[in-house]
Amino acid sequence: MNLKSISLTFSVAIFAVLWASKHLIFSNPNSQYLKYFVDLGLTTSSISPIISLLIPFSFNINARHHHKKQDNKGKKVSICDDFQPGIPPDTNTTSYVCVDRNGCCNFTLVQAAVDAVPDLSQKRTVIWINTGIYYEKVTVRINKTNVTFQGQGYLSTAISWNDTANSSHGTFYSGSVQVFGANFIAKNISFMNVAPIPKPGDFGAQAVAIRVSGDQSAFWGCGFFGAQDTLHDDKGRHYFRDCYIQGSIDFIFGNARSLYENCRLVSMANPVAPGSKSISGVLTAHGRTSNENNTGYSFVNCIVGGSGRVWLGRAWRPFARVVFINTTMTDIIAPEGWNDFNDPTRDQTIFYGEYNCSGAGANLTMRASYVQKLNDTQADPFLNVSFIDGNDWLQPIDAN
Repeated sequence: MNLKSISLTFSVAIFAVLWASKHLIFSNPNSQYLKYFVDLGLTTSSISPIISLLIPFSFNINARHHHKKQDNKGKKVSICDDFQPGIPPDTNTTSYVCVDRNGCCNFTLVQAAVDAVPDLSQKRTVIWINTGIYYEKVTVRINKTNVTFQGQGYLSTAISWNDTANSSHGTFYSGSVQVFGANFIAKNISFMNVAPIPKPGDFGAQAVAIRVSGDQSAFWGCGFFGAQDTLHDDKGRHYFRDCYIQGSIDFIFGNARSLYENCRLVSMANPVAPGSKSISGVLTAHGRTSNENNTGYSFVNCIVGGSGRVWLGRAWRPFARVVFINTTMTDIIAPEGWNDFNDPTRDQTIFYGEYNCSGAGANLTMRASYVQKLNDTQADPFLNVSFIDGNDWLQPIDAN
């Protein structure tokens, strides 16, 4: 793929970010997104002000040599002179390696760093990933255990690719990043799928940003950017904290048992006409197939916003289980709230619950008949990390 096509693909993706950002209620009024609007301005309705910051990252993506630049006095200096990773030394329990696009440390590609991790390692390997967009498809295979991706901020560091269900022979294989190894951790990094945003009726345009299939995985301060099927929360026990998740249709889907705390879920679904009852997006599509399976998604203290008229979830499989607790919802949520995948036989088996939520979208008056209006006792199992057995495996964010 040439640089022109890479930049064009990024333009599509960043336009999606812009669309969502315009409609999001930010918990932090000093968000860097808002700063981009102020500093750069928006000159046309079709160009994101963030593009000029991100497109340069597509150049020198695979650079392997230290390049020269000029300082203010015209003197040539190394591009790595200001590189101060501050990576700790190895310990008995943790190894550290570094990825930098400009060749300033161990690796220039994230996949190369992952491949270098010892198989079935009992030590944790922290892969410190410097600022930039790493345009590559990355797989953490099942034998690569105890791996951490440490970015420099979800607005500064990203892994991006553009596969779709069509190009990869199935939605499940389209992820820009695919994690199969257990005990995976990601901090302060974004995962992006920059395939073109699907049009209504498009076939095979699903495009996953990340597939998480390894057990006991945790994500702290991460971003997930895509449209249809952004986050494939596939299987295993997972924890998401302070994350930003963007999409349009089924943008969190799978059959994992996952807790989402203090996350922002941002719909970029198409707007609908005032008074219209049409649906343009769905947040979740859980895939539990049996009442015997202890899986489900719990969203606690989250914010739901963005554009469109959307459902909180639809029953991808007959025993889907999703709850929203202490979550703020804007008026993008349709009054019925949920959908049984247009199969009334699922109404007796799905578990959709809400507890103590607020905002215009949290009105329960017109919710679908099968939606559980949880009481204190019913909500309690979903409230904290005990839902994912986190007391047995989840480490504090500063553990490594």
